[in-house]
Amino acid sequence: MPVLPELAAVLAAASARTRPEPPGGGPVLREAARGYWDRRGLHGTVAGIAAAPGAQPLLLALIGAHGGDVLMPRPCPAAWMPQARLLGHPAYHVPTPAECGGIPDPYALLETVRRVRAEGGRPKLLLLSVVDDPTATVALPELVREACEAAVDEGLHIISDETWRDTVHRPRDTVLLSPAEMCPDDVTVLADLSGALLPAAWPVAVARFPDTARAAVRHARTLDILTALGALVAGPVAHAAGHALGEPDSVRDRIQRAAALNTEVAAAAHRAVLGSGALARPPEAGCHLYADLGPLRSRLADLGVTDSMELEEYLTGRLGAPAPGGHRFGDELGALRVRLGTGPLLGATPQHRAESLAAAKPLELAHVARALDDFAAVFADLR
Repeated sequence: MPVLPELAAVLAAASARTRPEPPGGGPVLREAARGYWDRRGLHGTVAGIAAAPGAQPLLLALIGAHGGDVLMPRPCPAAWMPQARLLGHPAYHVPTPAECGGIPDPYALLETVRRVRAEGGRPKLLLLSVVDDPTATVALPELVREACEAAVDEGLHIISDETWRDTVHRPRDTVLLSPAEMCPDDVTVLADLSGALLPAAWPVAVARFPDTARAAVRHARTLDILTALGALVAGPVAHAAGHALGEPDSVRDRIQRAAALNTEVAAAAHRAVLGSGALARPPEAGCHLYADLGPLRSRLADLGVTDSMELEEYLTGRLGAPAPGGHRFGDELGALRVRLGTGPLLGATPQHRAESLAAAKPLELAHVARALDDFAAVFADLR
């Protein structure tokens, strides 16, 4: 999306700030993050907030602060498993329910915990995302509750990645329940602001810790790791992030416009994928969808595509845009799954993307219609 002019002005006004924020963020940024979560029913104190230059260093610090083995759903964001491995923490995938991605099936979670302990492991941490990347689904509240209760009963702490919560396509029709609302003492919430509030080139992520003595110790450990990594938020970027977290009218309007645009474009891309005979859950958030081309295996084999690595190479070349295969998200290599971003469908130039964002009927714009036709043609060739 084009940079919001108001945020660009805020960043420019702070360009003379030559010093980075202190480890975990300065008081203004942390207060803005506290207010952001407070407006979403997650109340807490500034002392329970930590910020870092992006979700990856922050999640790395959180995993390092907790210790023990890590569990996560399959599929999951591409960075999760490598970060656990980088720290030397054993990590295990847990299947997701049929209805959505992002959270583990509660029965599969219990079985995985039992198996890991029987093998001498120490499962301590569960990563999940109620609004999921890569599947672009939103977990139903009852499924979230069951998964969280199973995790807490087994002594697991939960890190809830809520980066995409502000990108839900139909917020009035979607009930979004944060695990921190159900298990306030056992959930740390993580949000990468590049999901909805900031451009990806301005890296800031924030975490909200529970208001407990144990969480205060983990917060301190997290800051120690961020310090060791030199993971400090740039001063001008922190100023812009604080402004965005305050959600002035311009930021709220941008979020709503972007969600409305992605709703239409992602739905059109979803129809094209289904028209080829492939499978995909209807996208409910974000700017992507997760497709299963298993039903097209025979046709793909004729084209020399037999696994998700080859599928990634084939579709990236045909679409002219990255199409990461499911193996990057924890799926089996032999499963023909792929994450398809809808951003390239909005236009190749800043002007086209701005027109898409402002249009009342974006699918009728010439550049969007042409991009969707090209996208659909790639999948039609696979029928």
